[in-house]
Amino acid sequence: MITYGEHGYLCYDKLWIMLEKRQRNKQWLKNNGIHPSTIVKLTHNENIRGEVIAELCFLLNCQPKDIMEYVKEPKEG
Repeated sequence: MITYGEHGYLCYDKLWIMLEKRQRNKQWLKNNGIHPSTIVKLTHNENIRGEVIAELCFLLNCQPKDIMEYVKEPKEG
């Protein structure tokens, strides 16, 4: 079985940039239904469910490419 990050990972830096530009923050995500443990996972570029990505796209009126990108290097840690 392949472990998450072995063949690269999804980086959510674009999400944080978008939130900052829109004057939103992690508390705004919590207030709009994103679970605190999911926010921690996003902060550490950890694996999250596709449903969460869809919810973020709904909340921010964007596409997945606007909030994340694939990084080819193996994830450290």
